[in-house]
Amino acid sequence: MTDIVLRPADDDAALTAIAALARRIWREHYPGIISHAQIDYMLTQGYALPVMRREIEDGVRYVLAEADGDPAGFAAHGPDAGDEDTLWLHKLYVAGEHRGRGLARRLLDDALAHARARGADRVRLRVNRHNRVAVEAYRRLGFRIESTDIKDIGGGFVMDDYLMGRAAAQGG
Repeated sequence: MTDIVLRPADDDAALTAIAALARRIWREHYPGIISHAQIDYMLTQGYALPVMRREIEDGVRYVLAEADGDPAGFAAHGPDAGDEDTLWLHKLYVAGEHRGRGLARRLLDDALAHARARGADRVRLRVNRHNRVAVEAYRRLGFRIESTDIKDIGGGFVMDDYLMGRAAAQGG
């Protein structure tokens, strides 16, 4: 049986592990959904240590999931600057060999508990509209599509996303 541990990722070692895991997951999962150039651009923009440190200073909480001591997945979530009732799930990724073991559910449950502890009653996220696997996974986790959004992220790239949401309460 695999021993799964979730721990706050608030030091450089944990953030470096998350960045390495992100590079592996993104390069396995996103080709065919977005271009290799956009994958590289988004990894650079979202997983550089100074970027993640700044996000932590701004209230984003990173969580590293380890399976038998090895990085297996991660999540990042934080407040909505304009809506204290909402927590944003910015990132939730599980390595391919660890999918189907309930790790995404564990990471989400941790984010939901964090939302409730902050007094937020809603959790929202962005997911690429063409990432059917993730859209269906989020639906199974209780999220519903609220709208679509195309966002210019610089470098000549856009994010073509669904905005999804769900209640922070258990079972919601």
